[in-house]
Amino acid sequence: MRLITDIRRTWPRRLTEPVARLVAKTGLSPNTLTVLGLFLNLGVAAIIATGHTLVGGLMVLFAGAFDLLDGTVARLTQRSTRFGALLDSTLDRLSDAALLFGLLILYVRQHSSGEILLVYIALVGSMMVSYTRARAEGLQLECEVGLLARGERVVILALGLIFNQVIIALWILAVLTSITAAQRVFYVWQKTKGK
Repeated sequence: MRLITDIRRTWPRRLTEPVARLVAKTGLSPNTLTVLGLFLNLGVAAIIATGHTLVGGLMVLFAGAFDLLDGTVARLTQRSTRFGALLDSTLDRLSDAALLFGLLILYVRQHSSGEILLVYIALVGSMMVSYTRARAEGLQLECEVGLLARGERVVILALGLIFNQVIIALWILAVLTSITAAQRVFYVWQKTKGK
């Protein structure tokens, strides 16, 4: 698990740092990038809702990469703030919800009740992954353990859209987000036993 956590921390930074250096020169603040990322994801959700899954999947990857820029720019420009961290985390949750809502609209229009249920479970699982980490951090415990952090969830959803295998992607998200949330609860239980 430690290896997965280490990879999760380093590879996004290596991929986005060259672009973030260019963006930093524009003077855009990290918080502005965070808000732009949300609007980009809202647009992607609208694309998905209209059934354009290939374009939607490609745009999910683009928006996901864009979401990584705010934190990297903040670090490179030494403009990291506690409010910025809160804003980033909050708008990331809204972005996740927006993308799944786009799928929900698509399946409501198709009267696909099974898929609607899967979207709901994937959404709840995604929120629980984030919530368990936030609560652990509120207890002063670092909690990045588990199978599916946000980056992995974004990639799975994007690949499902691109290859027209959305149902498989939703099943993976529904099952593995629940497992990840349980892993995080178990991790905190281990760290706090007897305390």
